[in-house]
Amino acid sequence: MTKDPYHHSVIARAIAYIGDTVGEQPPLEDVAAAVGLSPAHFQRVFSQWVGVSPKRYQQYLTLEHARSLLAERSTLLETSHATGLSGTGRLHDLFLTWEAMTPGEYAAKGKGLCIHWGWFPSPFGEMLIMGTARGICGLGFSAEFGRARTLQDMKARWPRADFEHNSGALEPQVKAVLGGEPANLLMIGAPFQIKVWEALLAIPSGQVTTYGEIARHIGNPKVVRAVGTAVGRNPVSWLIPCHRALRKSGGLGGYHWGLPVKRALLAWESARFDADEDRQETA
Repeated sequence: MTKDPYHHSVIARAIAYIGDTVGEQPPLEDVAAAVGLSPAHFQRVFSQWVGVSPKRYQQYLTLEHARSLLAERSTLLETSHATGLSGTGRLHDLFLTWEAMTPGEYAAKGKGLCIHWGWFPSPFGEMLIMGTARGICGLGFSAEFGRARTLQDMKARWPRADFEHNSGALEPQVKAVLGGEPANLLMIGAPFQIKVWEALLAIPSGQVTTYGEIARHIGNPKVVRAVGTAVGRNPVSWLIPCHRALRKSGGLGGYHWGLPVKRALLAWESARFDADEDRQETA
């Protein structure tokens, strides 16, 4: 079956519905009805995009899932040789070429920079994407807070930039993001924030780490709270995987765009990670 961009919105609604009703574990028929598809068609579409059946995906949304991830797939960043950016066709595993803005550009807060922005569908709900000719510089989700607040939040990161609503200018970059193709990022942040974001990029997909482990990795184990703040200021959520950082207890911790989105991202990656492992074992 060829992937249809229309299915982004279908999968987003399905993921939200399954997340909202995880305690009830609704049958396939109910979930399919909620997104307006027949059970058989929905099963095919969902399994194609997520890699596992809707029933199995429900298992990844339980309260125990984050704790089991931390126990079974916690990454020690000092010894990890994986970049977390090369996968076997996973939607979110991109080869990212990224650059940090120069100190002068950072101090200028975007002055003289023209940033295009637009709204796009994704499996995790509507995305706000911002970018320049040099690459994507912002990605956020509107499901939790709405369009106006999400747009205001992202614009505040470059208070002196010029913004232009131009979805067409971003379509090639968005197509790369959603299609698993190479993408370019343009980052703006203080040196400490850049260090934290680099550490996030070292977490392989389907695995997690803790805020404390990130603090140790950047050479300052006592700044766990500051690490949490820097994680929350990540301007390109999902692409730089701040959702893979958990509390030491195994709790989800915070997420700038709402915990339901973080939970959906972790569940999605776990499902596709396990599906890939299953295929390798049967190959």
